[in-house]
This record gives sequence, C-alpha cells and structure tokens, in this order.
Amino acid sequence: MTHASSSDPMIAIAGLQKTYDSGFEALKNVDLTIQKGEILALLGPNGAGKTTLISTICGITMPTGGTISVGGHDIISEANKTRRMIGLVPQEINLEPFETVLATVRFSRGLFGMSPNPAHIEDVLKKLSLWDKKESKTKELSGGMKRRVLIAKALAHEPQVLFLDEPTAGVDVELRKDMWDVVRDLKAAGVTIILTTHYIEEAEAIADRVAIISQGRILLVDKKSALIERMGKRSLTIDFDKKLDAVPEGLAAYDLAMSQDGTSATYTYDTRADRTGIGALLRDVNAAGLSVRDLHTAQSSLEEIFVNLVEDDAHNQTSQGDAA
Repeated sequence: MTHASSSDPMIAIAGLQKTYDSGFEALKNVDLTIQKGEILALLGPNGAGKTTLISTICGITMPTGGTISVGGHDIISEANKTRRMIGLVPQEINLEPFETVLATVRFSRGLFGMSPNPAHIEDVLKKLSLWDKKESKTKELSGGMKRRVLIAKALAHEPQVLFLDEPTAGVDVELRKDMWDVVRDLKAAGVTIILTTHYIEEAEAIADRVAIISQGRILLVDKKSALIERMGKRSLTIDFDKKLDAVPEGLAAYDLAMSQDGTSATYTYDTRADRTGIGALLRDVNAAGLSVRDLHTAQSSLEEIFVNLVEDDAHNQTSQGDAA
C-alpha cells in the first residue's frame, strides 16, 4: 500500500487500456499525472475517450490494462478509499424529481458514510446560488439549476478530486461564468479538478493545463499558455487603402490570404521561428507601391490548435489503416 506525499501527483495513470468485448479500444496506453489543486481540461471530439477515462478513474468502468492511483491509493485494491476521495458531476441530469434540493444533497453525503454537516451543505448550496431554492423540488428547477444541484451533490462529501463531465452543457453564458468562479474557489481550497468540455473558451478561462485526447490516445498535455505559445501561429493582417484584384507578383512568396473584398491580406507566421519575415514583407509591400492603412496581429486560439491536432491525428490514423 502506498500513500501520497505532498510532492506526489494526486492522480497517476500509467499504461491505461480499456478494450470492450466487441474489440473496440476506448483507451490506448494512456499516461497522465495530475497534481493536487490543479485544473486540467480534457478536450476531445465525441467518442475520443473522455468519458471512458473519467469513468475508469472513478471506478465505474474496469480497465483492461495499466494502473491508476488517486492520492497514492490504487483504484482497484483500495476502491473504497479512492471513491470517497472523488466527486463526479456526470453529463446526464438524473435527479429524484420529487425530492427537495436540500434533501438530495444531504442524501448524497450520507451515501459516502459521512456524518451530517449542515454547515458544509449550507456553504456548498450558497456558493452555487442554490440556498434560496433549498426547499424546491428538483423537478421545478431550470436545466442550469439542476446542473448546479449535480455539482452540489458531488461536493457534499468534501472530495479531494472533482470530475466535471461537460458541466456547462446547455447552460447559459451567465451561469457558465458563475460556475467558473465556483471552480476557481475549489481550486483555491486545494481541490483537484478534471474538466471535460466542448467549450474551448472554458479551458482557456479556467484550466492550468490542457490534455487533448483523440481515438483513445492522449495526443498532447501542456500548460495552457505554453500550448498556445508553442503551437500557435500569429497572423498579421494588412489593410490597404485601395482594393486589390489579386496578390501582386512581388508578394507571391509570402502565401498571403486576400480578403473577399480585396482590401486586406493576411500573413501567417510561426512565433517560434528565428525570423518572422514581417520586415521583408513590409519592405516588399512598399516596393510594390501599395499604401498601408492599418496593421493588426492575432494569435491562434486553443480552438484552432485543438482542431488542427485532431484533424492531423485522424489523417495519420487513416493513412496507417490504408498502409496496413
């Protein structure tokens, strides 16, 4: 039996595999470590393995290979300990319709064998803006409020690890931002949070690191800021003071993308390159006799990086399949 020291990861996954009886490989040799108090965003298209990975860590799905420890405890041999450390907010809203919010959350705490703690339950409900709805039956709540009840249920037994599986699906923007604030407060209290999301801005807003999963494999794990810097491209858009019918011959080497109305052109460059080529481009624009009205730059978002990575992976898998 091992126990986590303060420097050990909260979650350690090594060589994790999940193959179903049909032969479908949902997870393929996944290695991942997550530190205490970290927010990790797990991004991937539908069917990539996000929910399977979460279910396996939570002990809902049994792995077919590899190991997982939570807080230094093995999820299989010490299942009771690890399950008590974990809170899960599932995608599906499945609540007892005629139960009140307060009773629902209290019951969830009791399921984990924990003694009543009215002060904790009150604190959780207040943080999630549910306290004034505590005597409402869950069937009377809006979709966004029901999702908050799911989060309250997951927090009722004071978990050290919280999984949020698409927590803001179908929630309006204002509620979503409220939830981000709750997640930040939990992080400040030392809770480790793993978030799966389709909303890239969610990862950009609150995650410390981003893991991208595709076809059961982790393609990349990196700090959010480093990911954008390392893989992102910048673009320089040049606005001209007159409409151009085509890219002038002297600028053909720069692979400019002309706007539909012909009044601007965009040049994309790699932030990691020794030379961006911007200086030479602007000299050649001048030499072509073009007057520049304005210049502005933009950096790739996580969304563009994510889409490119997943498309590249799908292409590589298809190519390997064809070769086989």
